[in-house]
This record gives sequence, C-alpha cells and structure tokens, in this order.
Amino acid sequence: MKHEDIRIETERLFLRLPRAEDFDAYAQTYADAEVTRHLGGPLLRAAAWRKFLQGPGAWAMQGFAMFSVVEKSSGAWLGCVGPWRPEGWPGNEIGWVLHRRGWGKGYATEAAIAATNWAFANLGWDDIIHCIDPDNTPSQQVARRLGSSILRRTHMPEPFADHVVDVWGQSRAQWFARHRQELRA
Repeated sequence: MKHEDIRIETERLFLRLPRAEDFDAYAQTYADAEVTRHLGGPLLRAAAWRKFLQGPGAWAMQGFAMFSVVEKSSGAWLGCVGPWRPEGWPGNEIGWVLHRRGWGKGYATEAAIAATNWAFANLGWDDIIHCIDPDNTPSQQVARRLGSSILRRTHMPEPFADHVVDVWGQSRAQWFARHRQELRA
C-alpha cells in the first residue's frame, strides 16, 4: 500500500496523511498560544508552514509520521496524532497536537489508540513513548488513558535542549495486554 493510500477509521475520526488543504487549520493551531504553551509557543504562519512540511517529509523519508485527524461528522481537521521519531529523539513516539475545537471530547485518545495500533502493526516497534511537558496535565491524562506511565525525565535533543519533558511509555506487550478487548471489537 502506498503511503498516500493509508487511511485509518475510528468511530468518530479519519486518520490520513497530511494534505495541503489541512494547512490553514494547522497554522491556526500552531498560532494559538494556549495550544502551543507546552510546545515552545505560537508560530507565525511562515514558521508553521515549515513545520507542517516536516510531516510529509517524514512520510517520504521514514515511511511514517503523524497523521492528520479529521472529524467524520463535520470533515473538520482536528490535529495531528501519530508516530514521530526525529533524529536524536528519546524513542518511538506517539504524539498528539489538537486544535482547540477538538479538546475535551476524547479525540486525542481515540486517535492515539488507532495510531499506536497502526505503528505496532506496521513499524516493528517494541515500545512507544510520549514526550510530555511536566506541567501539561491534559496530555498526561491522555497518556494515562492509553496505559502509559512515566519512565524518566530528560532534556529534549537540540535545538530544544533547554526543554525538559517526562517520557511516558509502555512496551508492545503492555499495550496489547491492555487493548486486547478493543482490538477484538
């Protein structure tokens, strides 16, 4: 299957590769000071464009990256969720960033479950992590709902070496023991 054909469907969401038409909502998300409070702060549109292009570039070079998350009922772009591993990263991450319109509805958890299942089925990973700012309570709650726990505290790689995160995570075996019932449904 070609990367551009990958499409994951959940009860309320579609996960697919990023498209040019996603950029306006992406730029709005990364311009929002509250959304980006734990991600280094808001980005100007031109900087958001450069960051947006990292996703398709990672798909082309690594064969994986975060998915665009789209709400089925409205067709609205809600954010990015999925596998992520830049050079020097502390592990195989399943990450998430949602536009505010997607907050508080369980979308991050729903999408992260689907993305993790996809990553374990397609990337050969033995574990996953989530790099979470120690003050980011909502992301910590998502990690807990996924069954992850804090593994260690670390500094991010350059150029973010001054940023400290808690590395949450779990093994493939832990994931499948916890999510076995969901996978049968």
